[in-house]
Amino acid sequence: MFLIKLGGSVITDKAKKYTFKKQIMDRLSLEIKKSNKEIILVHGAGSFGHILAKQHSLNQGLKNKSQIQGFSDTHVMVQQLNSHVLKSLHEKDIAAVSLPPHAILTLDDHKPLKMNYEIFNEYLTNGFTPVTFGDVVLDNALSFSICSGDLLIQLLAEYFKPEKVIFVLDEDGIYTSNPKIDKNAKFIDKATTDELENLTTSANDHADVTKGMKGKIETIKNISQLGISTILLNGNINNRLYDTLIGRKSKNTVVYGEK
Repeated sequence: MFLIKLGGSVITDKAKKYTFKKQIMDRLSLEIKKSNKEIILVHGAGSFGHILAKQHSLNQGLKNKSQIQGFSDTHVMVQQLNSHVLKSLHEKDIAAVSLPPHAILTLDDHKPLKMNYEIFNEYLTNGFTPVTFGDVVLDNALSFSICSGDLLIQLLAEYFKPEKVIFVLDEDGIYTSNPKIDKNAKFIDKATTDELENLTTSANDHADVTKGMKGKIETIKNISQLGISTILLNGNINNRLYDTLIGRKSKNTVVYGEK
């Protein structure tokens, strides 16, 4: 079984509100279908979630009553993105079902308190493809906060121990620095968690409330410590995801699981 995280930067334009990249999502859906692998899919919120969440300071928890409407508005938009993703998967004959984080997970000061893993198992056993996503959720300490797709993928990796975890990005993989703003950034095709410690990351201009690549690297290190390898690849390039799922050589970054 594989865990796949579709980055919000791949399936949306993170600089523009509510912009879904349907053509790219349709191709990724087809690649998933062709691979014929058992998959749990997680996707980021992209421009459907980050901009609103930042505007209402939702990750800081409840500070004023206006945030309650902001919470609701943000959830509506990420649910809308999730519907776009599900529709694309369904059009490729993938029996995808949505598992919204607010209904299956509770945080406590941003840290996981409880999670319903069994519902994922039940859907998998019956031949479905579970799909979850970055969302606003209840938080015991803060009233509410944000559950990122990266946190979800880490929790699911801890529970399911998949064959591999795959991050689908808008870059070929990991670089020594942010290639969007550093022309001297060097591509890394293979890495250990120790080597990740030396990386420098810089933020892009778009709104992101989940730490961007820096947060992703922290997640990958945690997954590696479970003995699970992570692959990061470019979702904008045809068949990168498909080739990786079937074990065919392709350009990507592999971060090895610790043994």
